[in-house]
Amino acid sequence: MTEKCGVVGVSLDGREAARPLYYALYALQHRGQESAGIVTHDGFQQHSHVEMGLVGEAFEEGDLDVLKGGAGIGHVRYPTAGSVDSSCAQPFSVSFKSGSLGLSHNGNLVNADEIREELAALGHAFTSDGDTEVIAHDLARNLLEEDLVRAVKRTMQRIHGSYALTICHDDTVIGVRDPVGNRPLCIGELEDGYMLASESAAIDTLDGELVRDVRPGELVVLQADGDGFDSYQLLEREQTAHCFFEHVYFARPDSIVDETLVYEARRSLGRKLWEESGVETDVVMPVPDSGRAFASGYADAASETTADGESRAENDDGVEFAEGLMKNRYVGRTFIMPTQDERERAVRLKLNPIKSTIEGKTVTVIDDSIVRGTTSTQLVQLLKDCGAEEVHVRIGAPEIVAPCYMGIDMATREELIASDKTTDEIRETIDADSLAYLSTEAIAEVLGTERIDLCLGCVTGEYPFDIDGEATDRDVTRPDLGGKTLHADD
Repeated sequence: MTEKCGVVGVSLDGREAARPLYYALYALQHRGQESAGIVTHDGFQQHSHVEMGLVGEAFEEGDLDVLKGGAGIGHVRYPTAGSVDSSCAQPFSVSFKSGSLGLSHNGNLVNADEIREELAALGHAFTSDGDTEVIAHDLARNLLEEDLVRAVKRTMQRIHGSYALTICHDDTVIGVRDPVGNRPLCIGELEDGYMLASESAAIDTLDGELVRDVRPGELVVLQADGDGFDSYQLLEREQTAHCFFEHVYFARPDSIVDETLVYEARRSLGRKLWEESGVETDVVMPVPDSGRAFASGYADAASETTADGESRAENDDGVEFAEGLMKNRYVGRTFIMPTQDERERAVRLKLNPIKSTIEGKTVTVIDDSIVRGTTSTQLVQLLKDCGAEEVHVRIGAPEIVAPCYMGIDMATREELIASDKTTDEIRETIDADSLAYLSTEAIAEVLGTERIDLCLGCVTGEYPFDIDGEATDRDVTRPDLGGKTLHADD
């Protein structure tokens, strides 16, 4: 089961953690709409509330009142292609001889089945088929024999794949990020404590200050008195594998992910899109909301140079930027609708064209990605039905040709329109006058990194982990380079 989620953890001095966690989960709601949960610890016992639905549906006033303690973690879960039920809702809780454990996971393990079988043979009883329970059981077993830091390191050496974890071991809150940093996780300072979150927007919601990202392979332990955190660099890799799709689609534009403001990254990607494949039309418009920053950057670049790369004449403003599609904000993302029929219906429910922007004009419409082609096909038809003379489609990401095994329930190869079609064949399928994607080189340039330090598996078919039947883009069998201890002021 692959899932993409949001995790949070707080350790506060003299204040209950439940409401700050609740607000932080609201800030991360875009990362998961299937279930929400909070686990807290009051120094004596663990308290848990996990329910299906959105954050506002999963919690009522009285639910927060019984979640006692200044330490806790939270989770919002993303829908998957498999069964949807409460058995995989998080945080996942375990009670054992050495105490209690709550664990929230964003990511996906590629060796979860193997570890589950080994632990089951040792007597561990599993209640779900999710990989989060595998991590929890393995860590609980290690905590019977080791201190917290050594136990976490043993689990990290055993599990392979993508993971950002927030863990509540009794009243100690910790954060762990996988050795290649595939999934995001950051540290924030609050007035009366510290927190961990998938995105910095959750820290902003609590009036906190972003301290930094959790480093790949790092364990962060929030101090119980809210006075700081300890850092342990447990595993290191020669390269990272940051998920580029966080910047393209999934993260909130006001979040800072791996030291990059997502909004500015998307604007810069839009500028590169104009440089690589700009087309002169009457108007450029975004597909709301994730296409807006791309379109803004694209239009800005178009105001400076022509599609041929020449400087604009003084009285030539370039391509007009305008809103041509109005979004119904009570319809969820079509990307995560579980069936094709629902996705097709949701497009019509979600977007309505603004006729005055479109009628009798040539239009460039900019989106963040094309996955199955459902949305793009209907959008082009909507715009032409509204009187657009030409519709040109520009995409702020490369073609998605392969599934994601790292934590995004994207689609199978059979469902991905680009897996077996050329760009021109896709253009014909969606009935656009032209179609162009952004290059992987542009992605790396804008994010200020080398291609090898990004996870590009969904657009190259080569992954940063050893996955049965798939190619890898690196030496995944290389041993760890060792571990050293860092301190909070490093």
